[in-house]
Amino acid sequence: MCGIAGIFHCATAKPVDPARVERMCDVIAHRGPDGRGVWTAPGVGLGHRRLSIIDLAGSPQPMASSDGRAMLTFNGEIYNYRELREELRALGAIFHTDGDGEVILAAWQKWGVGCLDRLQGMFAFALYDLPSRQLLLARDRLGVKPLFTAALSDGSVIFGSELKALMAHPLLRREVDPLAIEDYLAWGYVPDHRSILAGVEKLPAGHYRLLRHDRPPSPPVQWWDVSFAHRNRGGADDLGAQLLHRLREGVTSRMSADVPLGAFLSGGVDSSSVVALMTEASAKPVTTCSIGFDVSGFDESGYAAAVAERFRTDHHLKMVSPEDWSAVERLPAIFDEPFADASALPTLRVCELARQHVSVALSGDGADEALAGYRRQAFQFREEQVRRIVPSALRGPLFGGAGRFYPKADWAPRPFRAKSTLLALAGSGEEGYARALAVTSPELRDSIYSQSFLRLRGSYRAEQPLIALMRDAPARSGLDRAQYADLKFWLPGDILTKVDRTSMSVGLEAREPLLDHRLMEFAAALPERMRIRGMQGKWLMKQVMRRYLPEPLLLRPKMGFVTPIAAWLRGPLAGEARAIADTSLLSRTGWFDAARLRSLVEAHIAGRSDHSRLIWQMLMLDRSLAGLGVS
Repeated sequence: MCGIAGIFHCATAKPVDPARVERMCDVIAHRGPDGRGVWTAPGVGLGHRRLSIIDLAGSPQPMASSDGRAMLTFNGEIYNYRELREELRALGAIFHTDGDGEVILAAWQKWGVGCLDRLQGMFAFALYDLPSRQLLLARDRLGVKPLFTAALSDGSVIFGSELKALMAHPLLRREVDPLAIEDYLAWGYVPDHRSILAGVEKLPAGHYRLLRHDRPPSPPVQWWDVSFAHRNRGGADDLGAQLLHRLREGVTSRMSADVPLGAFLSGGVDSSSVVALMTEASAKPVTTCSIGFDVSGFDESGYAAAVAERFRTDHHLKMVSPEDWSAVERLPAIFDEPFADASALPTLRVCELARQHVSVALSGDGADEALAGYRRQAFQFREEQVRRIVPSALRGPLFGGAGRFYPKADWAPRPFRAKSTLLALAGSGEEGYARALAVTSPELRDSIYSQSFLRLRGSYRAEQPLIALMRDAPARSGLDRAQYADLKFWLPGDILTKVDRTSMSVGLEAREPLLDHRLMEFAAALPERMRIRGMQGKWLMKQVMRRYLPEPLLLRPKMGFVTPIAAWLRGPLAGEARAIADTSLLSRTGWFDAARLRSLVEAHIAGRSDHSRLIWQMLMLDRSLAGLGVS
């Protein structure tokens, strides 16, 4: 796992200052503390920071192909590199290292951009081909590894693993994109179709770009997508056996490393499944790491301990007090862009713990998206059944009117929180799912914007790209479209961003075996009844894992990492919450209605209502703007 950065001149092949590339790499040194390198040629510069995982001494980067005709800077891991190396060697390729980087170079020289289809793994890389004088920028299928790009005024394109690498270039403008504020307020993160800074782009997951000298920058090209348009046939036994094979394939392929390897263990179905399959494939105890909270309402450590005992793992636990909010100060520098998923805090803590014992940790991310494990997906499945029965001409007046008058009741037991469901049923399935996925509703966002910001935003709404994505999805049902949106929108923007930045901030490589693309493609073709039964998601996976995991663990409600943000904002962070409306950097932007924000903050602090998610978003936005140097 590493950090990459570079410069490519599209207009003319003028010299690249290696010191400038080096500065871009130095600010992401946390991603690669074990090595550094810069290579330049007319019109191009590639930089690298290395975290040594495979072939510890033999694969420095930027790396040249065996014939010197191509150069690579690469972040990630190619899990099938040994098989590819043997195939390429049979075709005449020569290798001088035992690592995966040289395999990418040989694959490019043999198959061109078609090499991407053959790579199994997580990656973002830049490959410069000297004879054709072109640069290939590529990102893995699901967006596990990030890649930021920007076109500059001098005719160059710069790229890097994190936004801060681009910000080290003096020509990058630090002007906020107002539409990114709308996106962030809706989702709690800036999705991959936008960046917080105008002019900066993220190469989308499963896409590549080919840049050439003397030509304008080309747009991204999609090289992989997941399709829900087909259905596998077979009963639970047959499909379950195939699913188990895919699960094992994903786990075992990610267990190759020349450094200590372990796993995150929360005690939930997904991480427990990964640990079970690791144990099955390992000759020695698996190292597992968990964190716990000293308040029972937030603590899952007992479940994790039971799984660790079941599989006799080398288990490590760190207890964290819900009063420990000290890591809040570190988040803006870790994420660069505003990021309001509060589970980033415990994720950072478990990464810190894991790094004390291993250099690589396997996680359980991906199963909820692929196999319909989120509660919102089950609700979408049921709501679509209602939409098929009630015509759209009746749903709007019937459910929309009821939803507008139904009180918002976040404090009430779940069956009585009907406002969101009623409003979702009033619209299309895509509109309903966008509302379910949003952190902040369109109505609440509109109420806190200033008139000047509303003019800047214009007709754009954050939900529009998600709705369009779902409508154009290769899918057969509303559940398919919801899962497609989760895989293409939510997963890279929130989940994978969180894990990449927190793990890399402490020099830990995190691998996601349940995001193996072969598993993704198989799961997308499962019949709906194999994904959801009643309100139980991941149905087939839970059936398969009965041979490994106890029934109570398989059936217990999903919890996930939670943090006491609401209490913090009424206690130690109350002063900072109040500053949002009046004295913070955010208050000076003029984007928000100060009186409205003040009212929401005071209502929360007094305990009359819970606005913690919105206030947390505003707090993270304020600190992010300060970190970006935006005035």
